[in-house]
Amino acid sequence: MRALVAPAKFLIFLALAALTLPVSVVVVVHCGAALPRTTVLPLQRAYPPGQRVDPDLLRARDRARRARILQSVAGGVVDFSVEGSSDPLLIGLYFTKVKLGSPPKVFNVQIDTGSDVLWVTCSSCSDCPKTSGLGIELSFYDSSSSSTSYLVSCSSPLCTSQIQAMSTECPPQSNQCSYSFQYGDGSGTTGHYVSDELYFDMVMGQSLIANSSAPVVFGCSTYQSGDLTKSDKAIDGIFGFGGGELSVVSQLSSRGITPKAFSHCLRGDGNGGGIMVLGEILEPSIVYSPLVPSQPHYNLNLQSIAVNGQPLAIDPAVFATTNNRGTIIDSGTTLTYLVEDAFDPFVNAITTTVSQTATPIISKGRQCFLVSSSLSETFPPVSLNFLGGATMLLKPEEYLIHVGFTEGAALWCIGFEKAQEGVSILGDLVLKDKIFVYDLARQRIGWAPYDCSLSVNVSVTSGKDEFINAGQLSLSSSSRDMLLELLPIGLIILIMHVARAAGFPFL
Repeated sequence: MRALVAPAKFLIFLALAALTLPVSVVVVVHCGAALPRTTVLPLQRAYPPGQRVDPDLLRARDRARRARILQSVAGGVVDFSVEGSSDPLLIGLYFTKVKLGSPPKVFNVQIDTGSDVLWVTCSSCSDCPKTSGLGIELSFYDSSSSSTSYLVSCSSPLCTSQIQAMSTECPPQSNQCSYSFQYGDGSGTTGHYVSDELYFDMVMGQSLIANSSAPVVFGCSTYQSGDLTKSDKAIDGIFGFGGGELSVVSQLSSRGITPKAFSHCLRGDGNGGGIMVLGEILEPSIVYSPLVPSQPHYNLNLQSIAVNGQPLAIDPAVFATTNNRGTIIDSGTTLTYLVEDAFDPFVNAITTTVSQTATPIISKGRQCFLVSSSLSETFPPVSLNFLGGATMLLKPEEYLIHVGFTEGAALWCIGFEKAQEGVSILGDLVLKDKIFVYDLARQRIGWAPYDCSLSVNVSVTSGKDEFINAGQLSLSSSSRDMLLELLPIGLIILIMHVARAAGFPFL
């Protein structure tokens, strides 16, 4: 028998029944001209009334149940807001908001594809910044104020599996699973791991955005050093989008809550901002290059650099990935760093190309130019060429930074730095104004030029591909979509399970 799309009246009845009947749910399904068929499904309590049950056991059971429910509606795309900019003279970083704990509390955290762990500042951190020059109010995480918070113990398998890779440690005087991270800029953080609810907006289908949550493990920072201690650009923490076991991307995708992919589009002009999703942004012009396997970071095989279409005389071996060489995609780095054997030819080629239309000048040890005309008329395009034939085309604004005006002319400086080690790092300067897709399931990264102030299409995979406009979700006038938008996600899931249990496909 061909199943008909249930009318809105039936779905509203079902929703009310689910809310008002504590013992059983009555499902009435009309199929064609047949008489209504009624199915009564008894709902049994897991624990008899009056029986005393350990609250910790109940919480553990509920957490496991939530994970199973979320997994049953797998394929949703999680949408995060983006603030900040790549301009080092303004902010020099991109950040998003995360809601943690019960009741949820909002934290501003830097978007960092160069590290794995999400961490926020603990309320017990005495020397951490209390104010921020970014115009945001700093928040501090207090596990004792959250009803869903758990400390990760040293005996946890998650803790013991990370000892080598994540600098995890278990002090003899404590049973808390602790960590100590050191970043490339010399800053660092020390703290311990906790598990708590992460709240997010999930795009689950056409015109449906659901408020949802899932327990995740993250760091609670009790000590910070280096630039992390400075108030001018202080932030609540760092959101690591790496591929390690402890990254939020890995935690959610391993449970089937989100796809094994994430994407961002970082806006370079105006006030910055952009788009960040756990899922895949769709754009026909995206080109892909395979990730170098078995690396702790997102390493790509950079093969050559061309200026104005002319390949530079650089030995491809300087880009080869080894223990201390390679090319990394890192949104936590503001500028871009090239190994010396590539940096010098690049700067020389740019200087030679514009010597007739701009005035070269050294400012604070950096190669700069006095420019009287537009950048596009003065500076050449640059292309970074990767394995698989994928080319990243850079406009002048994506390898230069504007530092001011001198003698009536604009002063632009090369925004690439000479790498101190053998690792080249592609930071926000070149990542901006492009869609980037980290397709971890297929082990590849793709990109395409894009105006990140516009909306994007994302793929929601739930047995088939559905294409959603994540920036401007257009509401359907159908009774189904209007009802789904009004119902809470838990009730939607209940309706789906009850209908399926009665032998009828849901919608």
